[in-house]
Amino acid sequence: MATIRHHTIRLGDVDVFYREAGDPDAPVLLLLHGFPTSSHQFVRLMRRLAGNWRLIAPDLPGFGQTVTPEGFAFTFDRLSEVLGDFVDALELRRYALYVFDFGAPAGLRLAVARPSQITALITQNGNAYVEGLGPAMPDFASLTDETEARQGFSEILGLEQIKWQYTEGARDPETIDPSNYLLDRYFLDRPGRETAMRDLLWDYRNNPPVYPKFQAWLRETQPPVLAVWGRNDQFFVPAGAEAFRNDVPSAEVHFFDTGHFALEEDVEPISELIDRFLAAHH
Repeated sequence: MATIRHHTIRLGDVDVFYREAGDPDAPVLLLLHGFPTSSHQFVRLMRRLAGNWRLIAPDLPGFGQTVTPEGFAFTFDRLSEVLGDFVDALELRRYALYVFDFGAPAGLRLAVARPSQITALITQNGNAYVEGLGPAMPDFASLTDETEARQGFSEILGLEQIKWQYTEGARDPETIDPSNYLLDRYFLDRPGRETAMRDLLWDYRNNPPVYPKFQAWLRETQPPVLAVWGRNDQFFVPAGAEAFRNDVPSAEVHFFDTGHFALEEDVEPISELIDRFLAAHH
């Protein structure tokens, strides 16, 4: 079984925790997790892919074991800036990008800023199109009162709602390991974390207006794209996966009969698709 190494790197006033597996000289796949979890969501995937690739999965600021200073601005622009510092510190000149959920707006900002570094894009329920926004997403146009909106986010951060994100749309919810959403809740209980999540949830309304920049990057650079999507996701619906073909006609799109956290039920077939995809484009 592949060994996963755990590191913390100091980037200015942010201590970024990350997991790493595979040959240090192999092509790099940078894995960006979503809300409300951390890099632990990729452990099983990393073990399956480590034979051929160098896997690097950081905890984004506000999540997992990454530590931020008081006053850190929790916006997607700022998360992307930290990612830029991270890839520079690790001297990652070229890498494929895996984005999921919150990792998509953070990672695609990185791609727009550094197009020459991205060798391929893998999106697993990582949205870049208005048509991909599902019924569980807020109506961003109606979010005009910040105080009211932030109060409304409390339900999203509760344990039952976190569990729902893992189990809704799953073929067999009893196969979902409760340790995953309990660990997410553990990290949300750390000082300042719920405030950080409210900040990011409030800032999410600024993501759809920059989708055209993500789409322009896709059209102009034509990176290899693999979309692996839980078709029963209530946050990001299948139309968002299909839309990648609007800008990259060669994009591969694969749907799985599962929910938002597609790796929970389908890590094996998804890892096989990723392995073949990366081999074809390196």
